[in-house]
Amino acid sequence: MTQAQGPDEYTPDPRRWEVLGVLVVVLFMSLMSVSSVNVTLPTIQHSLAATQSELQWVLSGYALTFGIGLVAAGRAGDIYGRGPLFIAGTAIFTASSIWAGLAPDPLHLNIARAVMGIGSGLNCMQAVGMIQQYFRGAERGRAFGIFGSVVGVSVSIGPLLGGLLIQAGGENAGWRWTFFVNVPIGILAIVLAAVWIPKPLLNRHRESLSGQAPPSRDLDPVGSVLLGLAVLAVMFPFLETGATPLVWIALPAGVGILLVWIWWENHYKDRGRAPMVDLHIFRVTSFANGTLLVSLYFLGMTSVWVLVALYMQEGLGHTALESGFVGLPSSILSALAALWAGRSVAKLGRKVVIGGLFCAILGLVLSIVVVWLHAQGLASEWWLLGSLAFIGIAQGAVISPNQALTLAEVPLQYAGSSGGIMQTGQRVGTSVGIAVITAISFGVLAVSTWAGALMVGFLVIAVVVIVALGVAFRDLRQRHGNAWL
Repeated sequence: MTQAQGPDEYTPDPRRWEVLGVLVVVLFMSLMSVSSVNVTLPTIQHSLAATQSELQWVLSGYALTFGIGLVAAGRAGDIYGRGPLFIAGTAIFTASSIWAGLAPDPLHLNIARAVMGIGSGLNCMQAVGMIQQYFRGAERGRAFGIFGSVVGVSVSIGPLLGGLLIQAGGENAGWRWTFFVNVPIGILAIVLAAVWIPKPLLNRHRESLSGQAPPSRDLDPVGSVLLGLAVLAVMFPFLETGATPLVWIALPAGVGILLVWIWWENHYKDRGRAPMVDLHIFRVTSFANGTLLVSLYFLGMTSVWVLVALYMQEGLGHTALESGFVGLPSSILSALAALWAGRSVAKLGRKVVIGGLFCAILGLVLSIVVVWLHAQGLASEWWLLGSLAFIGIAQGAVISPNQALTLAEVPLQYAGSSGGIMQTGQRVGTSVGIAVITAISFGVLAVSTWAGALMVGFLVIAVVVIVALGVAFRDLRQRHGNAWL
């Protein structure tokens, strides 16, 4: 390896952009697969005679397995090398995509989706760690910007591709091809990773790039299990909607397990061992603020597209393809905004994220106005293409720049586990937000219309984003005087 991580001796690895190319190929595959599944659910239900609960677990099983192992996956990459685990995760995702495409019944499909979540979580955390490892300063911001632009493109292509494949292949075969399309992309990514990711990394070379002692080969299995159980228990009742009320016992149990995990990590460190997560990392204010901010952002904003899809299809009777089309301008602008933000974050710092949050609030307010005007017969629902475009700008200006800023002061030996903490916050925020905000919207629907349900749901989301904006302003004050941070 030609890199050194001291601030005055850093030498960029000449293969860093090729490594980024591999990462974005895999990101494109996984996100395109996730977004395309949303429009295939009705055909899956008809083709496999799935119950509503089985259909729910097509999404929930993936979310659970993706979320519970993120920090452990990041920690494993920090210790054993990110390249081999990245290839392993991609191979697991690709193989389980074949399994999902061939699934004869809902049980096999849901097991395959759960395995896909494991593979996706494994390679996702190595990707975050490798960007931390191969890029510094302004280049890291641009790398995360490219990463974010791929998010916008893949999310927009997924629903359209799913709709086209279903139209071309029919109800019984079309949804299967939304999984099979991952196979050539996954194989290409594995080949490129073997060729482009530097061989010392693939051979599990663990020499510290900062001149410090290499991290201990200590995966902290007890800490890994405790945190996984805590995340599982917290997420489960929000994903298993409509089940017996007893399922909510898992929520306080999860909080209790989390407290035990915190005690264990401190105890483990006091014994002179290397804990899964050194909790002192939360003393880095930029990391603590950024993790809280993005968790709040996902708590609110992820529900936007769920409510829009319900409003367009259930409320107005549009097709799934038409429902997906309403978000296309937003996704395109998200990609463009992420590229701009990646180039600008080194100069403007947290101001980029603050501007994105203001765009999110503006998009939510304008969308409420459009829906109200449509309910009065004064506007077309297709005006949402314009109002939701501001939400796309927000996504590009918030997610990737916040990740670069949040991880900027994190030591490299914690790049994987700290990235895992951020991702876990996003996953928990997503599952809690979708459950709570859709429940509020359905409560309004019981006494009102779909227009009223969406407007109230968007209003709740706006309140959550305003809280995230407060965190961003606090972080800006604490970073005052440092242009990059």
